[in-house]
Amino acid sequence: MFKTIVIAVDGSELGDRTIEAIEELQLPSSAKIVLAHVIPLAESDLEIAADRPHSDLETVPYRQIEKQLQSYQARLAFDSEIEIVSGDPAEEIIRLANIYHADLIAIASRGLTGVKRILQGSVSSQVVENAACSVLVVKPG
Repeated sequence: MFKTIVIAVDGSELGDRTIEAIEELQLPSSAKIVLAHVIPLAESDLEIAADRPHSDLETVPYRQIEKQLQSYQARLAFDSEIEIVSGDPAEEIIRLANIYHADLIAIASRGLTGVKRILQGSVSSQVVENAACSVLVVKPG
């Protein structure tokens, strides 16, 4: 049923729970997993020159994210790829799902409520609302 799954992880412990949820599904051995992390763009990032090399300090978070995704990749018993992109998290997750023709997106919910949800937004809600495929939302706790 689910042949291609995009797993969106954000570097928190919720990423572990999302991986565990996927491991519990009875996926075919031919399933393909895309481990995705979106680095949100801050307004100041728009002013960084794209035509110059960046310092090692700028690449440290990227390398940490890559190592975490590689550790998830080693845990999974499926063919998998890693995608690290920057932009609006919900838009980029949906874009990756469309590129890979995903049957399922797995994403964690931070469980924000009230004012925090209004101010910070809910990436998982945006993905559920706008994705063309099914979405598995993994709750905290």
